[in-house]
Amino acid sequence: MKPSIGYRFLKRFFDICASGLALIVLFPVWLIVIIGIEVSDPGPVFYYAKRVTKDNRVFKMYKFRSMRVDRNANEKSLRPDQDRIFPFGRFIRATKLDELPQLLNVFLGDMTVVGPRPAAIDQIPITRGGENAIVAQLKAGLTSPSALYDYLYGDTIEDEAEYMEKVAPTRLALDRYYVGMQKTGYDIKLIWYTVLCIFGTVFHRPQVKILKELIEAVDGDKRALEEVVGVLT
Repeated sequence: MKPSIGYRFLKRFFDICASGLALIVLFPVWLIVIIGIEVSDPGPVFYYAKRVTKDNRVFKMYKFRSMRVDRNANEKSLRPDQDRIFPFGRFIRATKLDELPQLLNVFLGDMTVVGPRPAAIDQIPITRGGENAIVAQLKAGLTSPSALYDYLYGDTIEDEAEYMEKVAPTRLALDRYYVGMQKTGYDIKLIWYTVLCIFGTVFHRPQVKILKELIEAVDGDKRALEEVVGVLT
């Protein structure tokens, strides 16, 4: 179902207001993160990557660098090279501070606050191909059902093969699920869930209920659900 004009207008209005205000209010946090990166691993502060948004349009996505520079890094992988993440980088990843620069992408209109995560060009066949071609109808976002699932469960699995077997199918299904769930109320709920998940990670209180809700939305396999939840409890 195509979202209404009113929903799209309200969503863009919210994106501009929220990202603009956040860029101003969080400026001191930016300075702290920049200093932390330079002290931990001197080099570029920002990480720039070509990603795709609505209609598979390519744009430049901004992030704070959390990994040691490697010109031979594999962009095709859905998993980060864990060995390259420096300690402060792990902290800003866990708290999502590494994604603060994407507020610029939201303000400029390349991204939205709630939407499927931007995909690397080499990942288009996986994340925007086949059944997931409908996901290309949406603008890439900061948070989404699949992003929360990946944050709560996907980040606990480092092995690439295991990730593709246990995490990727549900992650992709959640992107498709969101296509039919585009409503203001649901977007607000996801923003609130994102806040809860970040604080849950910081204070070591995994948001198991949120994880269960996400899995149950697209997967009725109780054994799989118990296995996933068991990782966090």
